[in-house]
Amino acid sequence: MRSFMGRDILSLKDFERNEFFHVFEVAKELEPIAKNRRNSDLLKEKTLVTAFYQPSTRTRLAHEAAMHRLGGHVTGFSDAKMTRAGDFYQESIKDTVKMLEFYGDVIVMRHFQQGAPHEAAKWASVPVINGGDGWGEHPTQILTDLYTVLQEKGRIDGLTWLAVGDMRMRTMHSLGYALSQFDCPVTFVAPPEMSLTREFKDELKQYNVNFSEADHVEQAIGKADVILVEPVVQPDYTKSRDERKGEVGGTPANYKITRELLGTKAKSDAILLHSLPRMDEIPTDVDITRHSRYWQEAFNGVVMRMALLALVLGAME
Repeated sequence: MRSFMGRDILSLKDFERNEFFHVFEVAKELEPIAKNRRNSDLLKEKTLVTAFYQPSTRTRLAHEAAMHRLGGHVTGFSDAKMTRAGDFYQESIKDTVKMLEFYGDVIVMRHFQQGAPHEAAKWASVPVINGGDGWGEHPTQILTDLYTVLQEKGRIDGLTWLAVGDMRMRTMHSLGYALSQFDCPVTFVAPPEMSLTREFKDELKQYNVNFSEADHVEQAIGKADVILVEPVVQPDYTKSRDERKGEVGGTPANYKITRELLGTKAKSDAILLHSLPRMDEIPTDVDITRHSRYWQEAFNGVVMRMALLALVLGAME
């Protein structure tokens, strides 16, 4: 297995099966630190730089919380407007990252431009972690989801997935690439204008992913062990900020997971994941059902980032 020390975490295309399980093992070892709400000194001499050109609550703060839990330091920015890339100068990624590499030991970047973290990694002498790039990928989120499934179900192989939402989304791309390493059939449910692109379907076939498509969640929810949901009411991820103006509409019933649907159609032990934020695709009365795991997912997001930071900075092998 390749060493994680100094490694960029850009895409789950780069991950081999044994590497997934190694990250999960490290996460499990570090989990008690977060669970006991204490900090260690594992990364006390290291600094994380957050370069967020797009809004974020969970991804940015989970990385920052992870660094603090490991005793490290954090600096960075949370909005493109706070940088020279977002004003008159329109500073390039190369010029920006050549400065950021002197300010810390690892960079986590979220950007509205697909491929931006990959471009940053070309120029940075420190590891770069992709915190979401436009419609590209979101590897740390899907690593979190898989770790949550492993914790809740005790396994990943042999579980059937249902993925509901906008299939252009970065999380869906990372999910597809990740499931290529596991024995997990997945059914995708999306509005026609948000369905799997021809190019992504070709990639999934190339990676031997066992996938199918359906028009309505009711057609597939009965077989699902894991239900992963994302909104179909979406902002434009190619913008640094897409603020809603007026009514944006609601989620059609085809793509909504309700308490009634879970109670009448889903397996009794099916688990429901959502990376958040949500619109109305999961009503709040679902939160207290036995199926919901998105709050546990949020906790695991800190644990997963702890594992990745410890690995790429060489504190864990």
